[in-house]
Amino acid sequence: MRRREVWLITAAVVVAACARRRIVDNSAGSIVDRPRVLDASDRTVRVGLTSLTSGPRVTGSGDWQLYGRDGETLVARAPAGETWRVERYGPRLRALRADGVATVWQEGNLVARPAEGSAGLVSYNGKRYRGELLFVPVDTGIAVVNRVRMDDYLRGVVPLEIGTRSFADSAAVQAQAVTARSYAYVHLGAVTPTRPFDLTAGVGDQIYGGADVETDVSNDAVNATRGLVLRYSGRVVNAPYHSTCGGSTAEAAEIWRTATEPYLQRVSDLIPGTNRFYCDIAPRFRWTRILDGETLRAALVRYLGTYTRVPGPDPGAPRDVMIDTRTPSGRVETLKIATDRGNYVLRGNDIRYVLRAPGGEILNSTYFSVEVAAARDGAISKLTLRGTGYGHGVGMCQWGAIGRARAGQDVRTILQTYYPGTTVGPVE
Repeated sequence: MRRREVWLITAAVVVAACARRRIVDNSAGSIVDRPRVLDASDRTVRVGLTSLTSGPRVTGSGDWQLYGRDGETLVARAPAGETWRVERYGPRLRALRADGVATVWQEGNLVARPAEGSAGLVSYNGKRYRGELLFVPVDTGIAVVNRVRMDDYLRGVVPLEIGTRSFADSAAVQAQAVTARSYAYVHLGAVTPTRPFDLTAGVGDQIYGGADVETDVSNDAVNATRGLVLRYSGRVVNAPYHSTCGGSTAEAAEIWRTATEPYLQRVSDLIPGTNRFYCDIAPRFRWTRILDGETLRAALVRYLGTYTRVPGPDPGAPRDVMIDTRTPSGRVETLKIATDRGNYVLRGNDIRYVLRAPGGEILNSTYFSVEVAAARDGAISKLTLRGTGYGHGVGMCQWGAIGRARAGQDVRTILQTYYPGTTVGPVE
């Protein structure tokens, strides 16, 4: 891959007036300046890969070892490529090799990690992971947890969240690294006996794919923003983001049942002096969804009762869909659905989870208009939604960040635009 010029955020700017020391940055292979403060990049993250498996298999791309719950008692050694299966009996675990050789039963966790001096990584479910894998007995089976250094976690998050980008988009990828680090940091410490991890690896938190999804661009972005988080009034903030705002981001209260944070304000994505938007390069900047009458009724039967009160299993045949109110950013605030059995109201982001496509895909955004075609009996024969944007619309617009990076904006400008009043710096 061709080499590049990356917009580096220098430690001198980030931690002015802080004491510094020179250390070796092993992940980058270079000497860097670092402040004498708690470094978010070196925090440990526990990522739940699954909590429902009954017999997970672990292997390694190099020599690897299994340890007891203390992480120090060695229970098995394995060469590269050798697979062991973990079994559970109540609160106890053991590992079983293909030839029937088994470890003794262990109370509590098993820990898999590369052997000392090995350049390989441990693997689960066909994916390689940095750090170590924990196998934890829980009521539903065996939870598989990747315990990993923060920035190694981010290497598996950033390219999946913002996509595979070129070095020309580095400022946007760096912004993604900072927001993802901030999100993860504020969720540390969520571990409980029934939930032995801080974050999941799916859309409920941040999509995480382990070491196999890493790219040069995203790794450089993680290194360039080492230790940096987004702060407001001195605290690290939860920094939501989404794919495409469609022209304007939204306040949190427009979308979710939550108080509005002062740094999550409406932000226009209009390019000054034009009628274009920074995010109009997105593939789903404009979209149309068409639901025929039967598909709409099936969606209401399956999903409506989860988000509003429905008397009985069938809400009835839909006869009208109307936008009742819009939010200040122009999104649908309340949507009224009339059927032959009653009238129902949906609010905010709930709308996206009810008006699903036949395959279950949620609605792209709540930034849309409605067209209804009725059959002779008064029932809806076709519902057409014409919209813009993709995602909830709160915080950083990822495609807007890419457009801003291509227009020459740096990572600080991008972040402080989408999160007004915040600062970018290390944890203090």
